[in-house]
Amino acid sequence: MQEKQINSRKVVMIGCGMVGAASAFALMQSGLFSEMVLIDADKSRAEGEAMDISHGLPFARPMKIYAGDYSDIADAAIVIVTAGAAQKPDETRLDLVQKNTDIFRGIIPEIAKQGFGGILLIVSNPVDILTYEAIKLSGFPERRVIGSGTVLDTARLKYQLGRHLSVDSRSIHAFIIGEHGDSEIAVFSSANVSGVDLNEFCEMRGHYAHEESEERIAETVKNSAYEIISKKRATYYGIAMAVRRICEVIVRDEKSILPVSSMMHGEYGISDVVLSMPAIVGKDGIEDMVPVSLDEEEEQNLKKSAGTLKQILEQVDAAQ
Repeated sequence: MQEKQINSRKVVMIGCGMVGAASAFALMQSGLFSEMVLIDADKSRAEGEAMDISHGLPFARPMKIYAGDYSDIADAAIVIVTAGAAQKPDETRLDLVQKNTDIFRGIIPEIAKQGFGGILLIVSNPVDILTYEAIKLSGFPERRVIGSGTVLDTARLKYQLGRHLSVDSRSIHAFIIGEHGDSEIAVFSSANVSGVDLNEFCEMRGHYAHEESEERIAETVKNSAYEIISKKRATYYGIAMAVRRICEVIVRDEKSILPVSSMMHGEYGISDVVLSMPAIVGKDGIEDMVPVSLDEEEEQNLKKSAGTLKQILEQVDAAQ
């Protein structure tokens, strides 16, 4: 099907569970869009969320919010997929893979049939695996299929470092890379605070046990989702803000650097797997990968993370 002209002010949310609903609410408040379509297997759930969010419009900006179906997505600037089974307590993101891969085999071909020419943003977990599946199932150019990746994990890292150093987290430049999950890597070797090397800044603030602090902070970040799920059964506000930020970067063509899930083509000796790496993102999707500097241990851990994801992909293929 021929691609329709894109309406840069239109967004579609597929999946109206806790993450989808929170993300839709964040996007309504953002002022980025004038039209938002909510799609869910439970049409009445989508209608209820559309009504509830719409009732806040007198406090925000004019916007059309409604429950729709796949025929409504052709001219959207961004289609966001949050649909899938939720992560349960004691369940890893990778435990979800088979259930959500099966769900994606129903959703992604339907999107591709509509002549959609915008950006496909995958948020469902495990996001790296599902972004890979979305690229293969849709046939879209890789740059137009983006996973939310470690954008939230990186925000969590900045938040924890900000608390540790008693400094504004927005002044911290550091990334979580690799899998959005248990094999993720906190890149401390090239981290800095407003251009000052992280270890040097730590010492300025009276912290000298660098290795111990880094290990503790990395573990806290990695286990954040598990801790939240154990306390309130789901995480959705943090990821909703991450979705809003990614959409902002795309709609405003900011060319900002975000650690999104994207296909690897030989970087660090890794190919044919989707990982979260810093990339320049704008209105056309991923423009370029950013070669973040890694020390030897970080690079080895990144390769291990890629290996973990490749094993899962092989299991998914074998189960087809």
